[in-house]
Amino acid sequence: MRIRAKSALIMAPLLIIIFLGGYFLIAGVFVLSLMAIREYLNAFNEKRLAGWVMYASLIVLYAGFLSIKIQGALIPSGILFMFIMLWVFVSLILSFLSMFSMRKRDLFQGMATITGVFYINFLTFHIVLVDNYFVTHPINQGGIVFSGFSSYVWIVILAAFGTDIFAYFTGKLFGKKKLCPSISPKKTVEGSIGGVLGSLILCGLFGWFFMREDFPVYIILGIAGSIFAQIGDLSASVIKRKIDIKDWGTLIPGHGGILDRIDSILFTAPLVFYFLCVTYMFII
Repeated sequence: MRIRAKSALIMAPLLIIIFLGGYFLIAGVFVLSLMAIREYLNAFNEKRLAGWVMYASLIVLYAGFLSIKIQGALIPSGILFMFIMLWVFVSLILSFLSMFSMRKRDLFQGMATITGVFYINFLTFHIVLVDNYFVTHPINQGGIVFSGFSSYVWIVILAAFGTDIFAYFTGKLFGKKKLCPSISPKKTVEGSIGGVLGSLILCGLFGWFFMREDFPVYIILGIAGSIFAQIGDLSASVIKRKIDIKDWGTLIPGHGGILDRIDSILFTAPLVFYFLCVTYMFII
């Protein structure tokens, strides 16, 4: 418990960045992605992935997004779509170019590089997209706009971390039936159900107090977000088992590295963004 408390303090700045939103959040997610890339590359160790591709892809993504964003508060959906497609094309080209060094990298190393580009850079970028498009009641203080508690990024965090916390304690108290023993032996069906209920409670309470007009959306995403958070967690476990490591890093006591802490967010953020795009399509 003491280790988890220390971990919570380390992650506390993330909550401040979410409250600030805007360019603060963009900078925070960019730094988070840089740290995650480093852990990913270190995890493969002697496999010699093309790290420069992952870093270059990340810089292109954020530099391009910012260059469009500074022209207006909200990027039109058509321009965003074209930009993302262009970024995907550039990232794939860079990834294949990295395999031109036939003696340095084989197909596995090339595919692992491409996977890292989209697993880290693309998925984490959805946190920025959620904040950019879905802040209902921003706070304006002296011309500086903050996202406050009206950003849907909160539901990403509540669903992911709520699932993790409630699944852990529910599994400890009531866990009997294994969920996926070959992937994650400690996870149980009871813990999984507890994680969904925990996410539902936290998202529901947050929606009731801060976003009551969209309360049904918070209920739906509280359930769906928890399911996708668990898929993200299990997917990370699959990768770690394939490359024979326990944790991505050692930065956070009791939780491993940054990637170990955000693996569930990687799947939850895109779910929230695309769900909201369909639900509130007229906003974009």
